[in-house]
Amino acid sequence: MAVGSAQRRQERKPLVEASFAPREVEAALDLLHLTDMAWHDCYGPRELEIPARVLDDVLLLARGDPAALISVARAAVIDFRDVRVAADHERAKGL
Repeated sequence: MAVGSAQRRQERKPLVEASFAPREVEAALDLLHLTDMAWHDCYGPRELEIPARVLDDVLLLARGDPAALISVARAAVIDFRDVRVAADHERAKGL
């Protein structure tokens, strides 16, 4: 069963709230909605949204900075593998 964009937004809200200042949450969710649309355009009719693991990578690398979120989300749509490598590097630093 397909999940609509409003439901996806509600499901993502706690993740975004954990990463961004309260005044930036709605804007971050708006950007992620646009990212889903770009993902769908780039990766075909079956890909309705950015995959959960890629979303986790994007949020990690954005570090709560809206400007960084824009850059990282764009990079993920262009080639999520670059974002994955950068996120894995950041996770490895935390070990």
